[in-house]
Amino acid sequence: MGGDDHTRILVPVGESSTLRNAVAYAVRVAQDDATERGVSATVHFVYPAAWRAVEPTRAAKFEQAQEVLERVEVWADEDAESDGAPVEVETAVVGADEYLFSPGDFARVLESYARDHGLDRVVVDPEYQPGGNAPMLRPLEFELRQRGLDVEEAPVERPTRRSRLVGRESLSQYVTVFGVSFLFYLTLGGWSIELFELVTGAISAGIVTAVLSKIALKGPPQFTRIPGQLGRFAIYVVYLLWEIAKANVAIAYVVLHPKLPINPSLERFEAAVWGDLPATTLANSITLTPGTLTVDVSDREFVIHALTDDSRSDLFDGGLERAVRFVFYGRQAARIPSPRERNEEVSET
Repeated sequence: MGGDDHTRILVPVGESSTLRNAVAYAVRVAQDDATERGVSATVHFVYPAAWRAVEPTRAAKFEQAQEVLERVEVWADEDAESDGAPVEVETAVVGADEYLFSPGDFARVLESYARDHGLDRVVVDPEYQPGGNAPMLRPLEFELRQRGLDVEEAPVERPTRRSRLVGRESLSQYVTVFGVSFLFYLTLGGWSIELFELVTGAISAGIVTAVLSKIALKGPPQFTRIPGQLGRFAIYVVYLLWEIAKANVAIAYVVLHPKLPINPSLERFEAAVWGDLPATTLANSITLTPGTLTVDVSDREFVIHALTDDSRSDLFDGGLERAVRFVFYGRQAARIPSPRERNEEVSET
């Protein structure tokens, strides 16, 4: 484990209810193995960045990650104070400059760190959720094993999950979905304020809220960002209409050309957008632009049907992708390299 002359273990960490016990288990395993073989031991606690490089709150999230690692280091030092072999502790934040979505993305940066530091064994926290939304432990384990790493789950007791129907964090989500649904109902009814319309509208909005609140919004709405996004969206609509007009002219030329110069193909690229609404906006914008059609979207991987060489070239130039990032994430996000430039960077590495 970790070489003949040293015990080295990698532990991905993040906020979880079983993190403390997972840290203790990893330290104990490293210490027992080092004592048995008469070698030294090092445990690497690594925090994969689940935030994006252009998020407005990235600085605060980085500080939170550092706080978690500092807490983990204190725990590990406490657990290592025994008659066994000494255990060194290393901590790091990885993937802060990348776009981590799927378990494969997290496994890739963890594997890279493991290879750079000579690690081949991984201990995972059973409650570890790298994306922060849905448990991804099993697929993450699978991805790590596919990369040749020895992976085991820390045998810690998982707490019983009890959740309230409406908590403080989700109250704003319920209120927002209810308000939007109620206003939409009144709009369809011609803004009637009769008692029957108000009651049936409230009932309908309540049903929609109960069923779809967690789907419609992934987290509490950030009202302070909405005005800026709406203003940028107005600019985006003008840009999108211009792109649609240009594409219509280009496709009309192709259709009227005697030789019909088309070259259809399916193209795949990983879009630098995250979140359901930005991804949906980009997918629909691509479809609305003649010459390209969004066939499938999985995580951030887009499958696009391109009719001509020019439409394919425009797709990888990333104009629409850059504009969508501008709408949802601001001017800084628009500077991210295009799909073509990102592919070139990967090829060079």
